[in-house]
Amino acid sequence: MHSRTPAGRTGRPRSAAADTAILAATREALVELGWSRLSLGDVANRAGVAKTTLYRRWADKHELVVDAVAELFDALRLPDRGSLAADIEGVVLQFASILARPEARSGLMAVVAESTRDDALRERIRTSIVDRQKRLVVEGRARAQARGELPPRTDPAQVARTVDLIFDIVAGAVVHRTLVSAEPADEEWVRSFTRVLLLGLAGAEEAGAGEVEARAGQG
Repeated sequence: MHSRTPAGRTGRPRSAAADTAILAATREALVELGWSRLSLGDVANRAGVAKTTLYRRWADKHELVVDAVAELFDALRLPDRGSLAADIEGVVLQFASILARPEARSGLMAVVAESTRDDALRERIRTSIVDRQKRLVVEGRARAQARGELPPRTDPAQVARTVDLIFDIVAGAVVHRTLVSAEPADEEWVRSFTRVLLLGLAGAEEAGAGEVEARAGQG
């Protein structure tokens, strides 16, 4: 396993402007050079900072790329579209749109592959990307409960398990669809996925059959 220095090392105070420039330069380099040719030196040149500035913040390019990709996912918002189904469709379409970006696609695939041999990197992915985006599930459940679409839950352990499960289902399906199968997560796919998520397989099959019959009756 690689030895890593934890994020938040002691030293000079971090500059938010420098961090923003570095992460943007990292994404630019990913698009132009690809994962294998990306280097901290090139990123430093693009960002207009000293190479030592990068090493004070990130131990290597794996950490740097995780944070650069995480910043993209931080832009995700859960739109209030009036219903749980519509809210899910809105955020899934945003998620798929981010994964379609070359810098997100190449960066995420590279660090996930590397993390199979690196426990510290896997933990950084979990804390910087996965745990931060679970906020969307928490927000969506709370909104749906306020509308009366979902029953309230009071057991914290059960709530945490449910949040984890929902996130795993949504993220796993969209990542597999877009990055593994290389198929579009378009509006039609997102509607079908949301139906399965909310109704279960049997309910989704019935709803799908009803739509086919309705279209046939219109012909």
